[in-house]
Amino acid sequence: MNLDLGFGLDHAGWPAFVVDASGFVRQANQSAVQTFGTVMEGGPALSASIWTLENEVTPEEFVAKSERSSAPMTLLTFRVKGGGTARFNTYLCSQVRDGQKFYLFQAFRLVEAPAPSSPVEGAKPQGFSHDTGTAQRQKLDCALQLARTVALDFNNALTSILGHASWVLTRMEPSHPWRNSLSEVAKAAQRAAEIAEDLAAFSRQEKDTRAQTQGNLNDLVRLAVEAFHRPGLPQVLWTLQLEKQLFSVKLDEAKIKQAFTKILDNALEAVGGDGRITVRTYNQSFETPVQSAAIRLPAGNYVCVEISDNGRGIPPNVLPRVFEPFYTTKNGPEHRGLGLAWVYGIITNHDGTVSVTSPPGQGTTVRVFLPAQKKKLKDQGTRIENLRGHETILLVDNDEMVLSLAETVLTSAGYKVWAATSGSRALELFHQSAAEIDLVITDLVMPNMSGRELIDRIRFLSPAKPILSISGYVRPSGKEDDDEFYLRKPYTVQELLRKVRQVLTQSEAS
Repeated sequence: MNLDLGFGLDHAGWPAFVVDASGFVRQANQSAVQTFGTVMEGGPALSASIWTLENEVTPEEFVAKSERSSAPMTLLTFRVKGGGTARFNTYLCSQVRDGQKFYLFQAFRLVEAPAPSSPVEGAKPQGFSHDTGTAQRQKLDCALQLARTVALDFNNALTSILGHASWVLTRMEPSHPWRNSLSEVAKAAQRAAEIAEDLAAFSRQEKDTRAQTQGNLNDLVRLAVEAFHRPGLPQVLWTLQLEKQLFSVKLDEAKIKQAFTKILDNALEAVGGDGRITVRTYNQSFETPVQSAAIRLPAGNYVCVEISDNGRGIPPNVLPRVFEPFYTTKNGPEHRGLGLAWVYGIITNHDGTVSVTSPPGQGTTVRVFLPAQKKKLKDQGTRIENLRGHETILLVDNDEMVLSLAETVLTSAGYKVWAATSGSRALELFHQSAAEIDLVITDLVMPNMSGRELIDRIRFLSPAKPILSISGYVRPSGKEDDDEFYLRKPYTVQELLRKVRQVLTQSEAS
């Protein structure tokens, strides 16, 4: 069916279908069609398609009863493909779209246990039993799929909040009385994004191998530092000493930025709002492995990000334990002792290392080493005026809030934007004027024609066309060495413009 209700269950391994308030089937996934037959494709009343009298209530009565019940699953009998019936543990939830209420059914089939050939003394009566392992797996799959859907919707909303907040901040005078409040809105959105990322990470069943792309750490350092430039911190002296010809690093931009933000947050707390914080970046090459009390690294090329403060320092008895999970000397429920342990996990997952030194009376220095290539990427900077362009961009996203934000930002930066709310419309525009389009930006998760399918079709028509894929959960698929451009939702205005400029610049160079 063509109706898109955004439930994200098109490819689920179990039957899922949507019913409107009148009891008519409005949408069904492929598994539902395979299980119940093509009757699910015709939009019939639920009572006329698969509902059986064994359920003892009508579909309307079942929906009304379920909305008042706290039971997560209900045992129902449905007609299945081929003319028989089967029992299903059925999960029901409701959702309102455009002022209309819809009901999502997810059905998990029970497994019939074969009857024994002869009675066994003391055995329990055999009949229709539930395969416990299968049921638990189905429930987990259901929870994972719902987590994915929530994470996707949450990230779309956060993209609009964070994007518009960062957009207004770029146009607001530093002394504006509302700037601090708007900065707090952006900061809260960033924290919410971390929660959404945790939810998405929980829902992933396979290890993500495509999170990392080549990048310039100077760009991320600037973005992280700029987040702390608030009117309420006038006494902090920030010094940036950035290597102009920095090596290229393969990284997960969102994670590395989060790690830098946490280190800077600790430094800011250490100086107490009245001190000095210095951030340096530089290239480092080791011809032989390095093994010292501070770092252990194989031979190779690295980029080092060094963050120093002149604060109170770390006591000698505490310093050896700074990377221990749940270890903290701070009071309060918000201090869980996960900060530097989390940073350490991010950096080591990038095959790097992090060290902390704190000589008595000399503050604290945190050094992050990340493996690098001697390929140098252009330092884009983060000032909006440095990220402008004139190219034509085909922008694709089925979420109108996100589409509106990106279109506004890109148009204001000088780009000509063609917007499409579906893959089919984007493909139509591409067929009409492929030669005029310099860049395609598409969300990966869209109904009917996904972003991945759109990318495959565009590459068939124009293999060299640069494409930037965006998502709050799903990452590009392909070979491990495929250098596909990717931006994670939610993003700030600077992150979007910087990534667009990076893609266009690298495409022109190649």
